Amino acid sequence: MSPALTASQIRFLRGQAHDLKAMLQIGGKGLTPAFIAELGLALEHHELIKVKVGAEDRPARDAIIDEMVQQTGAALVQRIGHTAVLYRPSEDKRQIVLPRA
Repeated sequence: MSPALTASQIRFLRGQAHDLKAMLQIGGKGLTPAFIAELGLALEHHELIKVKVGAEDRPARDAIIDEMVQQTGAALVQRIGHTAVLYRPSEDKRQIVLPRA
């Protein structure tokens, strides 16, 4: 289940993600179980990550991003072109403290 974020929390996370580089990239094989597992580990460790989606047309990119969000339980913070910013709080050690709702 993805965390519900308020507008101020999304604005805060977009600011935090501004200087991040894309950590993962989806290629021609699309979403594989190995990619989803790696994405889950990256979210657990970093909480806020950028993912590049290599699909050519917009509907295909949107479908891939929606599937990533659904399978990982992350929240979609921002989507710009081929890049999506995802957030999921860590279960072990939270690093990002969100502003109050």
